[in-house]
Amino acid sequence: MNSLYVILNIIILLLCIGILYVMQKKKVTFTKRVFLAMGFGILIGGFIQIVYGISSKVTDQTLDWYNIVGTGYMQLLQMIVMPLILVSIIVSFTKMQKSNKIGKIGIRVLGVLLGTTAIAAILGIITAFAFGLNGKDFVSGSVAPVHDAELESGIKTVQHVTFPQQLLSLLPANPFADLTGSRDTSTIAIVIFAVIVGIAFLSVKRSHEKQADLFVKMLDAVYAVIMRIVDIVIELTPFGVLGLMANMMATSDFGIITDLGKYVIAIYAAVFVMFIIHLLFLSFAKLNPFLYIKKAMPAFIMGFTSRSIASALPLSVKAQTEKMGVPEGTANFAATLGISIGQNGCAGIFPAVLVIMSAPLAGVDPLSLKFLISVVVVVVIGSLGVSGMGGGAQFAALIDLTMLNLPITLVGLLLAVDPIIDMIRTSLNVSDGMLAGIFASRATGDLDKDVFNSSEEAIKEVHV
Repeated sequence: MNSLYVILNIIILLLCIGILYVMQKKKVTFTKRVFLAMGFGILIGGFIQIVYGISSKVTDQTLDWYNIVGTGYMQLLQMIVMPLILVSIIVSFTKMQKSNKIGKIGIRVLGVLLGTTAIAAILGIITAFAFGLNGKDFVSGSVAPVHDAELESGIKTVQHVTFPQQLLSLLPANPFADLTGSRDTSTIAIVIFAVIVGIAFLSVKRSHEKQADLFVKMLDAVYAVIMRIVDIVIELTPFGVLGLMANMMATSDFGIITDLGKYVIAIYAAVFVMFIIHLLFLSFAKLNPFLYIKKAMPAFIMGFTSRSIASALPLSVKAQTEKMGVPEGTANFAATLGISIGQNGCAGIFPAVLVIMSAPLAGVDPLSLKFLISVVVVVVIGSLGVSGMGGGAQFAALIDLTMLNLPITLVGLLLAVDPIIDMIRTSLNVSDGMLAGIFASRATGDLDKDVFNSSEEAIKEVHV
């Protein structure tokens, strides 16, 4: 009988896929298809949980098949992310019209990423106090810690690592190994390696112009092929979103979410406030924030459903270059750097909240001005090299708690609801990277404001 139910669930999934495919053939906009896929996923996942239960055999067997669509899509994205990061950063050097702009753009991108992360950390602190979040309430409650192998591995990694050792781990000792994502800091290591290659290219360009031109032609050919692969994978986004959302809804323990409701609401509230701060920055720069939301929405949705800022990289770059008037080189540099540096949601708000919650557990006065200043500084430093492939928030929190000599108990206790808050955190991370590209290009005079503020561009989809 179980097999019959599984087959029925598979048929439901196939019907939804068929509807999305027909819509694609009829040229229905990308955003509408992704939103519909989210709705289908929520309904199907909720149906599976209500009818069969989280831990039933029917649910397990059904999700095995659903994962072909959802997890399979994520694996295809992971396949292309590291090569895309490497090539995109190097291309950003070759696309700059003037080599002296590289330094200016880099400083401005880093300034936006780290500056907004500092603001996010302050917002996280305020949120923890405003909602009265105290770690003692959670430790003494009924919520049991989640034993996650990846989390426990992260704990072992950061427990005895000093700050100089942390900085050293960012360097690419073996870029080929880092291309496989073998370390938590592999993403930033690849970024650093790509920057070194880009700087070497600029040096070669000055002394050996023919070799530099040949390198550019080869790189452009590789970039074109990689971007075509990216386009092919992005075409599958609505289907991947469908599978991912169905899985999330079918496996989320809403009882635990209820128990930790105040914490979940606090994180969501802080993220929404930070989104508003992003929009205010755009308004002060005389850029239309509402058009920004429309144009960035596909990238936001990708970050929300995949819970991976790296997965949203292709959509982020496309939105910046084709809809916001950001030069290709700047967009590639900012979006790629934003994967592993900054991250307002995962490496700013989230660890700051956990630090304030954990302070009473160690007998530390969270209202101490010296402590609060150190929290902001540590959170900003800890945001360097955070993984953009998932699990980065826990890693950032572990680093910050360890550097401040605070207990890491809450990281495991709150892991049960992390998928719910990770979705909105990741969307904020995506916005952070796009904001860096917009403001860096605006500061250098390269931003096409007519394109950014054009309502026609706002409704025109990036067809892939």
